[in-house]
Amino acid sequence: MKPYAVIGAGPMGLCSVRNLVKHGIPCVGFEIHSDVGGLWDIDSPTSTMYESAHLISSKRMTEFAEFPMGDDVALFPHHSELRQYFRDYAEKFDLYRHYEFNTEVVSCERAGDDWQITTRSNGQEQTRMFGGLLIANGTLHHPNKPQLPGDFAGEVLHSADYRDPAIFDGKRVLLVGCGNSGADIAVDAAHRAKSVDISLRRGYYFLPKFIGGKATDALGGKIKLPRAIQQRISAAISRLMLGKPEQYGLPKPDYKMFESHPVINSLILHHIGHGDIKARKDIEKIDGSKVTFVDGSCHEYDMILLATGYKLHYPFIAREELNWTGFAPRLYLNVFHPEYDNLFLMGMVEAAGLGWEGRNRQAEMVALYIQQLAKGAKSAQQLKATKREKAGARADGGMQYLELERMAYYVHKDTYLEAMAGHTRDLLKDYGAGDTVSAPAAAVQAAN
Repeated sequence: MKPYAVIGAGPMGLCSVRNLVKHGIPCVGFEIHSDVGGLWDIDSPTSTMYESAHLISSKRMTEFAEFPMGDDVALFPHHSELRQYFRDYAEKFDLYRHYEFNTEVVSCERAGDDWQITTRSNGQEQTRMFGGLLIANGTLHHPNKPQLPGDFAGEVLHSADYRDPAIFDGKRVLLVGCGNSGADIAVDAAHRAKSVDISLRRGYYFLPKFIGGKATDALGGKIKLPRAIQQRISAAISRLMLGKPEQYGLPKPDYKMFESHPVINSLILHHIGHGDIKARKDIEKIDGSKVTFVDGSCHEYDMILLATGYKLHYPFIAREELNWTGFAPRLYLNVFHPEYDNLFLMGMVEAAGLGWEGRNRQAEMVALYIQQLAKGAKSAQQLKATKREKAGARADGGMQYLELERMAYYVHKDTYLEAMAGHTRDLLKDYGAGDTVSAPAAAVQAAN
């Protein structure tokens, strides 16, 4: 079998290489930075990390099942702890030898049934042929920068540019948007800036990180409840623990819990309640340092920071090769191309509670598919037909996700995991007696 190329050495790239190697598929990984970790290595040229960043989900709900984090690691680890975690993971499973570091992928083009991939390292370009391609370069690198309604006289930054709260010292700051990173940055700014306002056009649900001393995302995980009941319970917990967003002067969400990603941060509400951060309406116009909001109020600022999220970005491959429609590629289970059997978009999936283990299961499924398709196994042929027929289907479990760019690749966790488990079970049935079965796959096989 010709080697497969893997782009990226972040969590998704690492577990992709791990599973390919585990299932006997030769591969070469390419990483633009000098080490593994991807987004979680703040020194990487493609990282959008900031100094105060911690994991939003708890470590036990996020870690790889076969490589748990140590007891000495915080429940919500700092980014530096996670960088070390991925370096240790790469060492544990001998992944470093499969990577070419300080290597940028310049282009990926079809060449018959293969992929012609050009890379650049130390100023020198090299073109090679690969039997397949796994794109795992992440989804949080290319900032979404909406056009502001007017010319601002001060400094305009995106959260991707943010590193250290010292940039806020003595400044009048306006944040636009309030995702999880936006909320973190607003709290940072509250301790350093002369004033901090936050402008929102849409409401958000907020959840605390802890309830009763335990991580909120770990509560009730063993009890599977219907989707609608989960939504109502979580919304009730939010109201009980934190109150309603509109009580803080924030917009009321016009959707149900989890139809957009909730903000796992209660500190921003604390600071709004203390007047350290002031809630503002959507921006109507900007003239110099003066910003006018849709309610007619106006204020002057020295800095605007856009916490407006990220766009999917794969600059090394033509969009048409990815079956791209609207905000995102249309792929079966967000990973399988309907026509190409050797192209996979790894990690273009988001769901509350999916964690890195959920992504590892995706990598396991893909590796099994590659292996079993090469053997001509019936299960792989069935999956090949399914991915062609259902590339446009979304594993949303009935959730009415908002029609937003950042939600274009969201799935319902249980629905997604169940679909992957079904395909993994079918692929494992074709395993020969001498084949090696990984721990996660063996668990799926046993459950069947």
